[in-house]
Amino acid sequence: MSTPDLYIKTNFVLDEHGRIISTREPGAPRGPLVAVSKSLKDCAFAVRADIPPAIASEMDRLFQLETPPLDLQQGPTQSHRYIALLISRITPNQASVRKTIESDGPAFEFPARLVQRSDVVVIEDEQLLNRNFSGWVPGEIEAGRAPVIAVVEDGYPVSVCFCARRSDTAAEAGVETAEAYRGRGYASRVTAAWALAVRNSGKVPLYSTTWSNKASLAVARKLNLTMYANSWALVD
Repeated sequence: MSTPDLYIKTNFVLDEHGRIISTREPGAPRGPLVAVSKSLKDCAFAVRADIPPAIASEMDRLFQLETPPLDLQQGPTQSHRYIALLISRITPNQASVRKTIESDGPAFEFPARLVQRSDVVVIEDEQLLNRNFSGWVPGEIEAGRAPVIAVVEDGYPVSVCFCARRSDTAAEAGVETAEAYRGRGYASRVTAAWALAVRNSGKVPLYSTTWSNKASLAVARKLNLTMYANSWALVD
């Protein structure tokens, strides 16, 4: 069963104190200032490793005031206090804290039964992706994006699902469909096939998004995904 703790550990590399070192994306970009995941039973929390120890300790204390929500659409009860604490204690070289973005949305798990699809393919060469998608670099698939599952038309992927972030135990889905091919149900097809491939590899497939991403939420509904937690982060 998916948990808030699994969400945090799948999305972020943590140090021995449970602080965020980076995300689990290839290239290890730095993570959010603070991340909170809450289910109806449990809460998980992490702050970034470069937050001064005194502030991190105070945020740890605030987290102890968090309680599981009555409604999974409810974000952290202490979110305003996390933000206020960070902004009130900044120094000139931490001024970017003032320019923060709140990210809030559902985290889903896949149903027990997933159907094997025959109309998708596994992609192992980034060059095929560059026809309809941007930003893919050589070696990225092997570095952590695999499996990359695609719907192909005219010899090139037009919709893909891949590991946005991946740990030893679970993986988060990343989905993209070329603009000219949207609205055909391709995203749900590749996402279901990706989840089965991840599960067959021994990992737990996960899917998360934001409340404002209507297209992504529609994929979750079409696949009958079950929301297990609310995920919230403060990004600078």
